[in-house]
Amino acid sequence: MSETSELKITDDLDLLYQALPPRIEERLRDINRRDELLEVVLDLGREPEARFPGEAVTLSSDPVTRDDLDYCISRVGDFTLDNRAGIERTLHRISAIRNRQGAVVGLTCRIGRCVYGTVNIIRDIVESGKSILLLGRPGIGKTTKLREIARVLADELNKRVVIVDTSNEIAGDGDIPHPGIGRARRMQVPRPDLQHAVMIEAVENHMPEVIVIDEIGTEAEALAARTIAERGVQLIGTAHGNTLDNLLMNPTLSDLIGGIHAVTLSDEEAKRRGTQKTVLERKAPPTFDIVVEIMEINRLAIHHDVAEVVDQMLRGITARPEIRVRKPDGEVEIIEGGREALSLAAPLRRFEVAEASAPGYHSRTLRIFPFGISRNKLERALADLQVRAEIVKQPEQADAIITVKSAYRRGPDRFHAALADNIAVHVVRSNTHHQILGAVREIFRLTSLGEEDRALREAYDAIQRVLETSEPVELSPQSSYVRRLQHQLANQYELRSESVGVEPNRRIRLSK
Repeated sequence: MSETSELKITDDLDLLYQALPPRIEERLRDINRRDELLEVVLDLGREPEARFPGEAVTLSSDPVTRDDLDYCISRVGDFTLDNRAGIERTLHRISAIRNRQGAVVGLTCRIGRCVYGTVNIIRDIVESGKSILLLGRPGIGKTTKLREIARVLADELNKRVVIVDTSNEIAGDGDIPHPGIGRARRMQVPRPDLQHAVMIEAVENHMPEVIVIDEIGTEAEALAARTIAERGVQLIGTAHGNTLDNLLMNPTLSDLIGGIHAVTLSDEEAKRRGTQKTVLERKAPPTFDIVVEIMEINRLAIHHDVAEVVDQMLRGITARPEIRVRKPDGEVEIIEGGREALSLAAPLRRFEVAEASAPGYHSRTLRIFPFGISRNKLERALADLQVRAEIVKQPEQADAIITVKSAYRRGPDRFHAALADNIAVHVVRSNTHHQILGAVREIFRLTSLGEEDRALREAYDAIQRVLETSEPVELSPQSSYVRRLQHQLANQYELRSESVGVEPNRRIRLSK
């Protein structure tokens, strides 16, 4: 897949510089790192700072005064109830920190940039007419992509596009929208708590074919989004949460992907499924057809059929999104959903596990030979996980062998021969249901893969925080195998990683 358009960036940075006190503006121009500048922070009584990726630079040895704050406030727009202001026809955002009496004691001047060409990596999805939800951590580029999608739909596909712009981040400050949204129309929101009402007003009054919404964050906004989707309008939006997993577990926003409710099965149905009588199921059709997780600026994970993915996740099946990567030369590589989707840093594959991506791996019945473990416990584990498996009496008949560590130590040659014959050998610590269940999950690549995926995503998000803030971050406790993958990921980003704590709470601390 090729991407012919190059990225073009406009930032109107001179207009922001002119709103800053002269000594601070002069220092910023001397530093001359405008392409990297993220924000300028002015806190009363402290030295002013410029923040760049992974670094903060002091702009003056003289602390910020009230005159400095007043100078800046007088040169930007009015602050609204969310304590945000802007500079007319730019995308810069100035946010205020106030004391208990309401006086401004700090300003965060965040740089807004319009980037043309970011949408090409998902242009086919945008043109499909389906509703799309963008997820990702703050600052990863959700709003930038949202703005570009609105322009492409309005200018190049001639759609009637209305942007509901709560904080003026999409189309900039002032009454005239930033040219970055093209011919799309913009509706401003008087108060953040009225976003849902303006969303409905947009549909009822202006006949849009597409509505663009940033930061869906309340139950009322999720309900308004569902109402809009039911009227046949294409929705393009962002929501709080980094991944589809996060959204599924968020009781306020899970309705965006169909919602979850508990269902009580009959005795007969529970027995047929091999589950408990009360299970979780999707409650309704998703509001959004497609979810795009922004892992990095140029690396996306795409769930093409949200309804199917959510159903699978509720049954304990790991989501396997399509990964798209935009290379430095502009070429876009598509990696089909599968084990590659987890390779945030190409983690090592377990040597003892049979290749799960082989054709028909899950469609045929796998033969398992238990050596030194309880057959009854193995049968129970197979029933709990509802997998297609047959317990065989001879190791040479098996696709996989499950054994305990003590038996493996007594006769290692036997297992080396099995490995040579491409029979996977899974060694458990003890003859318990929990250990055997874990081995079966390994064989069939079930929830353990999801746990590994979440652990790697957690490590990746932590790495980004360390790079941006230089502050150490501790990850949640993991097994030794997963910790090894997290160490490898940290090493690729040239960060320090060390294991701390004792089992079962041993975990990794990341630092620069």
